[in-house]
Amino acid sequence: MKKWFIFLLVAASAQSLFAQDSASSNHIVIDSVKAKWGKVKNVNGTAMISSNNIIENIELSKEYSLLVTAIEDAGLTETFRSKGPITFFAPTNQAFEKLPAGELDTLLKPNHKLDLNYLITSHAIAGKFSVKDIQHKINANNGQATFRTIAGSTLTAKIDSNRNIVLIDDNGGESIISKFDILQSNGMLHIINAVLVPKTKNI
Repeated sequence: MKKWFIFLLVAASAQSLFAQDSASSNHIVIDSVKAKWGKVKNVNGTAMISSNNIIENIELSKEYSLLVTAIEDAGLTETFRSKGPITFFAPTNQAFEKLPAGELDTLLKPNHKLDLNYLITSHAIAGKFSVKDIQHKINANNGQATFRTIAGSTLTAKIDSNRNIVLIDDNGGESIISKFDILQSNGMLHIINAVLVPKTKNI
């Protein structure tokens, strides 16, 4: 009887040690995956990875197919692949569809490449700004903060009554940051629900 008891005790201990070792191995695998890929954030059903650059991440989702096309046609793909850092306010396809009928089609024509370049770069600012950074700047400037885009246009940020951060373009058009703090290898990505339109520039 004692032999059976000792045998069961040894077997239970071995099983416990195996379970602990297995759990430890799982943690090692998970930690190594995190170390390799960085932080992963779900954006409208797409897993965006912080070790990817801006282009690599927006190419993962059909939600940004119009934006990817616009960036390519504007000759800006390498700009958004660069080391940066760049903070990019990315319009969804639905945001582009809010533009007046035919406007995007016109901008995508080869003879409007510079205009398209100006529009897209009016959504980007140099540096890496989280929502907390933007909020801090808004609070430090009596409820409004102004940012200079890499196009040379300006964006004004404020917080509305629903605690959303609203971006205002040169023409007074407003866009809400709907998804935020999506870390990129070359900066920060925020998703917006309307295209920011700068004042017409004579190029």
